[in-house]
Amino acid sequence: MAEWIEVCGVDEIEPGSYRTIWIDDEEVAVIKCNDGIYAIQDVCTHDGGELTGGIIEGCAIECPRHSARFDIRTGEVLDPPAFEPIATYPVEIRDGRVFVSSEPTSPVA
Repeated sequence: MAEWIEVCGVDEIEPGSYRTIWIDDEEVAVIKCNDGIYAIQDVCTHDGGELTGGIIEGCAIECPRHSARFDIRTGEVLDPPAFEPIATYPVEIRDGRVFVSSEPTSPVA
């Protein structure tokens, strides 16, 4: 059964910025983009490097190593060299606080 992990207050994440948390052995990035707050697997499926630290534009994040881009909302690849999507995690806002589910919506790569 999924657990909900409290991350921070909604106002503690600025648009275009992120927080990272660990769910089991997986690093997860919680990112605020234009239309909401999303949680994604913090690993590029191209080479296993961290996505955080890469450029966030709108709801896309670019891997800082080889420029693969992913949609933060869906995990889908927007630009190669990655071809496999990244996992996404459900996010809930409760009383102004951000919570992330311990179970991904899509499979972890």
